[in-house]
Amino acid sequence: MRLVALREEALDVDEVLASIEDDAAGGLNLFVGRVRDHDGGRGVTRLEYAAHPSALDRLREVCAAVAAEHDVIAVSAVHRIGSLAIGDAAVIVAAASAHRDSAYVASRALIDQLKAEVPIWKHQVFTDGDQEWVGSP
Repeated sequence: MRLVALREEALDVDEVLASIEDDAAGGLNLFVGRVRDHDGGRGVTRLEYAAHPSALDRLREVCAAVAAEHDVIAVSAVHRIGSLAIGDAAVIVAAASAHRDSAYVASRALIDQLKAEVPIWKHQVFTDGDQEWVGSP
């Protein structure tokens, strides 16, 4: 694990990419999840992410598990919390491996496990004024 963080400030793709660079890595794979302007056919104006106090520890555990399970040199994951606008990066995950296939598979596993296991909840505000929490207990 090279970079694992929860942040209220804007996420930086270059920082995450630099964190996994390694001369032994032939493949670097990066996924950026952005705030989109719609969900389920409804317009979205903004999102707010809230994290449980254990979220950072859980994110570290997920990163460690993915690194142990896959043939990677490095993994990194950064998730934004707080209020985000349309187009903002909400999450960035990255994996480096000697070969591209391992980097793809590991980064996919990392984002999937992060979304399934890390207690971060999304509050959506819709253009019609309605709101909903997604993934909250």
